[in-house]
Amino acid sequence: MQTLNDIRSTFLSYFDKQGHAVVPSSPLVPRNDPTLMFVNSGMVQFKNLFTGVETRDYKRATTAQKCVRAGGKHNDLDNVGYTARHHTFFEMLGNFSFGDYFKDDAIPFAWNLITGEFGIPKERLYVTVYHTDDEAFDIWKKVGVPEERIIRIATSDNFWQMGPTGPCGPCTEIFYDHGDHIWGGPPGSPEEDGDRFIEIWNIVFMQNEQFEDGSMIDLEMQSIDTGMGLERIGALLQGSHDNYDTDLFKSLIEASAHATGVDPYGDQNVHHRVIADHLRSTSFLMADGVMPSNDGRGYVLRRIMRRAMRHAHLLGAKDPLMHRLVPALVQKMGAAYPELGQAQSMIEQTLLQEETRFRQTLDRGLKLLDEELARLPEEADLPGDAAFKLYDTYGFPLDLTQDALREKGRSVDTDGFDAAMAEQKAKARAAWSGSGEAADATIWFDVADKHGTTDFLGYDTEVAEGQIVALVQDGAEIASADPGQNVQIALNQTPFYAESGGQVGDTGVIRTASGVAEVSDTRKSAGVFIHIATVTEGSITTGDAAVLDVDHSRRTAIRANHSATHLLHEALREALGDHVAQRGSLNAEDRLRFDFSHTQALNLDELAKVEADVNSYIRQNAAVETRIMTPDDARALGAQALFGEKYGDEVRVVSMGRKDGSGKGSDGNTYSLELCGGTHVRQTGDIGAFVTLGDSASSAGVRRIEALTGAAALSYLRAQDHRLAEVALDLKAQAADVPERVRSLMEERRNLSNEVAQLRRELAMAGGGGTDAPEAKDVGGIAFIAQVLTGVTGKDLPALVDQFKEKLGSGAVLLVADSDGKAAVAAGVTTDLTDRASAVDIVKAAVAELGGKGGGGRPDMAQGGAKDAQNAKAAIAAAEKVLKG
Repeated sequence: MQTLNDIRSTFLSYFDKQGHAVVPSSPLVPRNDPTLMFVNSGMVQFKNLFTGVETRDYKRATTAQKCVRAGGKHNDLDNVGYTARHHTFFEMLGNFSFGDYFKDDAIPFAWNLITGEFGIPKERLYVTVYHTDDEAFDIWKKVGVPEERIIRIATSDNFWQMGPTGPCGPCTEIFYDHGDHIWGGPPGSPEEDGDRFIEIWNIVFMQNEQFEDGSMIDLEMQSIDTGMGLERIGALLQGSHDNYDTDLFKSLIEASAHATGVDPYGDQNVHHRVIADHLRSTSFLMADGVMPSNDGRGYVLRRIMRRAMRHAHLLGAKDPLMHRLVPALVQKMGAAYPELGQAQSMIEQTLLQEETRFRQTLDRGLKLLDEELARLPEEADLPGDAAFKLYDTYGFPLDLTQDALREKGRSVDTDGFDAAMAEQKAKARAAWSGSGEAADATIWFDVADKHGTTDFLGYDTEVAEGQIVALVQDGAEIASADPGQNVQIALNQTPFYAESGGQVGDTGVIRTASGVAEVSDTRKSAGVFIHIATVTEGSITTGDAAVLDVDHSRRTAIRANHSATHLLHEALREALGDHVAQRGSLNAEDRLRFDFSHTQALNLDELAKVEADVNSYIRQNAAVETRIMTPDDARALGAQALFGEKYGDEVRVVSMGRKDGSGKGSDGNTYSLELCGGTHVRQTGDIGAFVTLGDSASSAGVRRIEALTGAAALSYLRAQDHRLAEVALDLKAQAADVPERVRSLMEERRNLSNEVAQLRRELAMAGGGGTDAPEAKDVGGIAFIAQVLTGVTGKDLPALVDQFKEKLGSGAVLLVADSDGKAAVAAGVTTDLTDRASAVDIVKAAVAELGGKGGGGRPDMAQGGAKDAQNAKAAIAAAEKVLKG
C-alpha cells in the first residue's frame, strides 16, 4: 500500500524529473495576499509570478502545499468530522508553469502520472473541459480519453478567475468513478452532487485577462496552475471512499482511541475524526507562528482547538488530551515538514495550557446552557441574548454553543446575538467618548465594527502585505490621499508595532500600486493599528493592497533596548532587593529609560554590578522565548508584570537568560521572566553591549536609569575613551608635579581601551551590533567561517581569528574589518589543515579583491590591508577558491 508520504514523494519526484523546481511549502500565513486569512491553495505563494510582478530563477515548479480552510471566505470547519472529505487542514499537490509550458504538456503530465505512476485504471476516469475549450478537448482525445468521457461544462465550475478583473482562464478536471454501487452522476448531470464521481485533479489554463467592462484578451504569458488534494488521492489509492480511512488518519484516530479508551470505529467515530483533523490544523498553525488569541487568526486557531477539545470531552476524556497526540502527528508528518518537529515542545505546551483553561469554561458553559434550555419550550431556538450572556459573561463562544445545540437538533437566534453584541459595542463607544479622550478617536470603533481589529504580524516579520481598510483625516474617513497629505491608515494586518508598554511605535513605508506613504508613528485604538503617515508619491486609496515595510535598523535598535530593559529589571532586583518594581519605561531606537521603585541613589559599586550582570547575560547569547498563557498562570511562574500594561485573559510571557549559564532549562532556571507584548531580540547576544548613563531621581521613591545598547553603547565608550585621553594629556601638560595621578589616569584609560576592545570582540563573536553570528559552511571539505565586521579595528582581528578557530576545532577563518573607510583582513587555519591550506594564500587572495597588495604571516595566521571593504563578497569568494584548491 502506498502511504500518504509515499504518494507525496512520488508526485514531487515525478515533476522533478520533468524539470520542475521542487519548492517547499510556504507558511500557512500568507505574506503576499492580504485578502486571505490562511493559505488555501498551492498557487498562493506564486501569485506574483503569475501576474508578472515577480520573477524567480525557475519557470516551472512543483509543491506539496500546506492549506487551511477554517476562516474567512474558505471555511470548512462545521463540516469536518461529519463528511468523508472535508478538512480544516489539507495538503495540495501541484505543478505550475510561469509562461513556460501550456496545455500540450500539462494534460499529458497529469494523465501519465495518474495512470502510469499511480496506476489508476483509465476506464474509471472522466474529464471535464470548459465548453468552448476545443484545444483541451482535442488534447484529451489525443492522450486516449474517449469522447464520451470528455464532458463540456458551460459554468464557472470550469472557468477560473483570480477576481472580477485580472488573470483568468478555463479549467479541466479529472474525475474518478467509484462505481454504480454509490449514488451519483457524472459532472454536469442532475445527480452530479452524489459521491460516485469524485474530482481528483484540477488544471487551470491561465490564458486570459478580463477587464471591468467584461472584455477579455489573451495574456502574453500563459501559465499553468494545478491542484490535487493529497488526502483525496490517498484515499483512492488506498482503496477507500473516505479520506479518514487513509494511513495517516487511521494512525491519528487510533492514537486518540488509545488515549481515551473509546472504540475508534464505533458510534463515537465522528469525535475521533474531528480530533484527528483539528490536531493537524492547530499544530501546523502554531508551527507557522500563529498563537491562540481573541481576534484574527489567533481566534480561528483557538476556535479549532476548542472544537476538538469539546469532542474529547464528549469521548469522556477526564484529562487534557490534545497535547498527548502531538508525537503521533510528528512521527507521521515530521519528515516532510521539519518545522513541526522543531516546534513540538511549544505545540504540546500550548495545547495543554489551552485545554486546561478551556475545560473550566466548557464545564461551566454546558451547565449554564442546559439551564437555559430547560426554561424553553421543546425544540425552541436558544434566544440570542442568552447566547450572548454565555459568551460575554462566562467566556463560552457562540460557535461552541451552536455546535452543542446542533447535536440536540436546535439552533441559536443569531440575529438576537448580533443585536446584543451591537448594544455592548455602543456602550463601549459611549464610555470612551465620556472618558476625556479626543472626540475623533471614536471613529476607530466604527472602523473596528466595519472591518474588524488589526491582525499584528510583527512578531515574526518586518515586511508583509496588507489591505487598506480605512483612511482617516481630521477624525473622518476619506476615500483617498494625495502627495503631501497627512493621513491615518488602517489595514487588516500589519507588521508595524503600535506604541504600547513603553515601546515606541514603528516607522517605515507603505507602498501601493499607485502611491507611497512614509509612516512616522504607529498607535492603537479600539484594536485598530493606526499608521500615522504622509503621502510622498502618487496617491493611496481605501481598498488598495499594500506592501508594508518596517524600518529594519530602527526596529532592531528598539528590540535591543526593550530586551535589555528586561535584563536590567532583573539585575536591579538582584542587586537591590525584591522591592524593585517597574514604574515606567521608554524603549526607543536611540536609548532606553527605566523607572523603578527605590528610595536611594545607587552607588558606583551597585551601578557597576548591575551593568556587569546585564552584560554577562548578553554574552550568554541565550534564546529569547515567548509563550501565551493566562495572567494567573504567568504570575504563578514568577513572571513580573510591567507597569502601565493592561492585561486581558491571556498574556505573552517573555523569558531570557539562564542562571546556570546553560542557555536552556526549566522556568526555575530562567533569569528574566516577564509579561510583555513588545518585540524582542531572538538571542540575548543580539543586544550587543549595555552601558548605563547614570541613575537619577524621577519622583518620590522612584529612581531612573538611562542606558544604551549595541552600536550606541560602543560609540559612547569610544567617546569616553577619547575624553579620558584628552584629560590625561591636559593633566600631563599642566601638572608635571603630579606624575602619579597621570600614571593612574593613563592606566584607567588603558583599562577602558582594553574593555572596549574586549567588548568589540565579544560583540563580534555573539553576533550583536547589527550582524548575525556566523555559521560555518563546508568549502572543499574544510569548515569555513567568513564575516565582515564593523566597529572592529585591524588589531582586534588576530584575537578574533583565534577565538573562531577554537570554536571550529578544525577549519579556516576569514575576517574583514570595515574601519574608518579602510579594510583590514586576517585569516587563520587550524594547525591540522596547514598542509592543505595556508592563511597567507587566503589573505593574499582576499586583499587582491579589495584593491590591496600583498599580505603576510604564517600558514596558521596572516594579515593584510586594503583601501576599503566594498568588494568583501568577492574577497570571501576568492578565499573559498583557495580552499577548494
